Amino acid sequence: MRYFIIAGEASGDLHASNLMRELRKEDSQAEFCFLGGDLMQAQGGRMVKHYRDMAFMGFVAVLRNARTVLKNMSDCRGAIVDFRPDVLILVDYPSFNLRMAKFVKENLNIPVYYYISPKIWAWKEYRIKEIKRYIDKMFTILPFETAFYAKHNYPVEYVGNPSVDSVCLRPNQEQTFEEFCQLNSLSDKPIIALLAGSRKQEISACLSRMIEAAAAFPEYQVVVAGAPGIDTGFYIPFMEKGSAGIVFGQTYELLQQSKAAVVNSGTATLETALVGIPQVVVYHQALGRLAYWLKDIVIKVKYISLVNLVAEREVVKELIAHLFTKNNIEIELDKLLNDAQYRLNMLDAYAEIRRKLGETGTAERAARKIVYNLQLAIYNS
Repeated sequence: MRYFIIAGEASGDLHASNLMRELRKEDSQAEFCFLGGDLMQAQGGRMVKHYRDMAFMGFVAVLRNARTVLKNMSDCRGAIVDFRPDVLILVDYPSFNLRMAKFVKENLNIPVYYYISPKIWAWKEYRIKEIKRYIDKMFTILPFETAFYAKHNYPVEYVGNPSVDSVCLRPNQEQTFEEFCQLNSLSDKPIIALLAGSRKQEISACLSRMIEAAAAFPEYQVVVAGAPGIDTGFYIPFMEKGSAGIVFGQTYELLQQSKAAVVNSGTATLETALVGIPQVVVYHQALGRLAYWLKDIVIKVKYISLVNLVAEREVVKELIAHLFTKNNIEIELDKLLNDAQYRLNMLDAYAEIRRKLGETGTAERAARKIVYNLQLAIYNS
């Protein structure tokens, strides 16, 4: 069968590539066309557009790049028509993907499946109308999403969480601290890891503050996890006078060797918890105090980090909007590094989160369900 897949960012590229690998096992005749990244390309097929050319974050960035956004949509529609897929598979990235879902349902007689739900449980809940109208099957990766969709009378299938697979099957788990530091020309000081996000806008907004706060602990070395697809040169202005080291393609290895981490809100917070590293979560928001005040109106959940959302309580401190300051990060880092009971409580909560997320095999379960549903649809047609 022919699969058209759309992933618009680095995490989507990772999870979609794993899904493609498992789809090949279930369907030996699988052919792929996609919008994604290098990891998907490694699985074979035709890449229409790289996510680097699609990752515009926020209203202003989208508006500034409106011509590119519209061309991306046009190119995607054309590629779908040319490829004539048996199914469209969407991976998160809702603003773009729901438009493509509408196009396909209105113009092509093929099913549309969603792997990794948009976060409509946090904001833009009105998108449930589009999902019910245009999405034939939703395969979710967070346990609480089942109850959320149930209240909208839309059944979903929880397939597990891909971060469990990524972390459990990560390479170099036996690597020592000394080996990691020698490989990356780092000192022998213990490490504070900084995960500033995968988009340039995120990194620009928060990395300098993260580095300044971590530098308050001179007995530690500060190491930044470089994002895939972003050149080393982009980071240099934020890392003056050797204030931090940087490693690429080794985020899990970096976390594994760290004593604590400062993590920009996103999938990385959950990955950090699964690796088992105490963390503080940060998130930059323009118009800090006003944005924080509006949060309870706009955002429909109590927490923003996946760690706290899965745990359904505060496990990690969230420093968002005007609370995201150098001083507040320092205070929290001091607790993470020096308060043994505080660290232990966080690690115990991480174990609870692992149990909630379930076993490995997420992409395998998703692929099996996708192929089964496709075969069923063909049989019933």
